[in-house]
Formats: sequence, C-alpha cells, structure tokens
Amino acid sequence: MSQHTSALAIETAGLVKTFGETRAVDGVDLAVPAGTVYGVLGPNGAGKTTTVKMLATLLRPDGGEAHVFGHDVVREADEVRGRVSLTGQYASVDEDLTGTENLVLLGRLLGHHKKAARERAGRLLEAFGLSEAAARQVKHYSGGMRRRIDIAASILNTPDLLFLDEPTTGLDPRSRNQVWDIVRAVVAQGTTVLLTTQYLDEADQLASRIAVIDHGKVIAEGTKGELKASVGAGTVHLRLRDSGRRPEAAEILRRSLDARVQLEPDPVALSARLGSATGDTAAEQASRALAELARTGITVDNFSLGQPSLDEVFLALTGHPTDDTDDTDAEEMAA
Repeated sequence: MSQHTSALAIETAGLVKTFGETRAVDGVDLAVPAGTVYGVLGPNGAGKTTTVKMLATLLRPDGGEAHVFGHDVVREADEVRGRVSLTGQYASVDEDLTGTENLVLLGRLLGHHKKAARERAGRLLEAFGLSEAAARQVKHYSGGMRRRIDIAASILNTPDLLFLDEPTTGLDPRSRNQVWDIVRAVVAQGTTVLLTTQYLDEADQLASRIAVIDHGKVIAEGTKGELKASVGAGTVHLRLRDSGRRPEAAEILRRSLDARVQLEPDPVALSARLGSATGDTAAEQASRALAELARTGITVDNFSLGQPSLDEVFLALTGHPTDDTDDTDAEEMAA
C-alpha cells in the first residue's frame, strides 16, 4: 500500500490484532470512500470493535497497515486523532452532569471559549431534539437520549471521520430511527462514517457499501445490491388456498426451481430462494414455477418476488445468523 487514493477515508491491508492466542482481526483489507457511510457487519466477537480501535489509534496493530486520509495510524497517530471521532457502544458522557454541562465541558476541553462552547452545545442539543432535557442530569435520560447526547459529544468539533461502534444496540425502534436520521445528517455535512453493526436492517438502511466480517476476516464486500445478488436472484413467497397441498407444492417448487424450499409458520405459506446459475431472471424462474403449480391444480392466492435480504446474505456467507455466536469480546477473553 505505497500509494494512497485521496478519495479514500480509510485504507487497510492485512490488518492483524491478536490477544494471547486469539486472532481477533485476521488480515482485514478495507477501502472506505470518503463522504459515505461504510458498514462493517458481523456478529458479536467478529472483530469489528477491535478493528475500529486500531483505526482510531486506541490499539496498535500487530500486523498489516492502516491509513486514515493517507496518515499511518501508527507512525502518524496524532494526525489521525485530529481528524477522527469515536462513539463507542456505551455512553461516555458524565451521568452526573446535565446535557448542557457535558457538552460545554467537552467543548472547553476541545479549545472553545466558554461562550462559543455554550452556543455550540445549545445548537447541538436543539438539533438532536434534546433542548427540553438540556438541564437534566444524563442519568435520567432514556437509552435513546443517551445515544444522541453521546453522538452530539462526538461532533462538537465536526470530524472528517466518525466511528460509530454499534450505536443503536439495545435501543427501541423509535430511538434507532432517530439515531439513523442523525447519521444521515452528519454525512450530509461531509463527514465520513464507519458504522459497525450486527443489525442487518441498520446496514441496509444506512450504508452505501458493506464489509461482512466473521472470525476476524472480511468474507464479503460490496454494495447492498452486489451482496444480495451474490447469494441468488431473489426469493419467491407463496400463499396457497389449500394448506393440505403444501407438501406437494413444496416438492414442485424444489424440482422446478432446483432450490431449497422453506415452510413458513403460516400453514399455507412457503418460500424458495431463486438461484442465478440458470441464467434466467428471477421473474422467469418464478413464472415457470407458478405455471407448474397451476398445471397440477394447486391454487396460489398470493405471490411475491423479492430480492434476497441481508439476513439471507449473512446466513449464506457464514452458515449462521448474526446473533448465533458467543458474546465475549476477544480482549476480555485474553484479559
């Protein structure tokens, strides 16, 4: 990695980190375009947080190279720190201070004069929907409010690169949507965001490109469309009129599509993932299967054809869903 592309916010080659005998990050290669949301998707323990800590200069790599806006994270750590900000998995603000006090304190530590720090804190609290809670201690905030104040603290000085490490873990759907809106607003202002998450829908909603990490390795990378296309042409979902004929319908689908058929909890529903090996489009494959069902007298009351979900992508790539893993972090295991 002797030449660095100016359009890249992050560039890594063979990045490695070990804790004892545990290889938490095992040769990670990343190329993150500037001005985008780049998703790093994987289950707990996959190496996401360890990778972020190395890129943010909090951990020293044991192998490989990493550059942030062309600066080496080891040899030019100070330059990297001046351009990045990190919001970890847990709120880092002082719970005994109010929202305003937290932001003013951090603003002062970042070099703002008192008046400027207070003005900046006020603007952020308003933008993040926290004005009414500004005078309350953070320990009385809800989980969603804590995440918002934490992200606000991360952008008191607008960073060129913001690391968001699983920012919505444990939040309710409304709070998650609020955090997503904040992420979009931050990127609209020109900041690059590297988002780690174990939530497939979060990566689907926010990221323009996604790296899938499992056991410390990047096992797939691309746009959402590219990743979804890599596991098949789509998924066909059927609802039958007669539940008694579902076994027969499943066999017809399996034979005509050469695909694994999933029997849904609904006794009249079933689905099948369409392959891309035949060269036929998803619509052509589905039409052929529907014609075969009609020929045998099986009535289909409802039919839909959709692109594979990121859930299906992850299952196909790793052989297990994102939550089917040990929750223990490699650093804790080695401690």
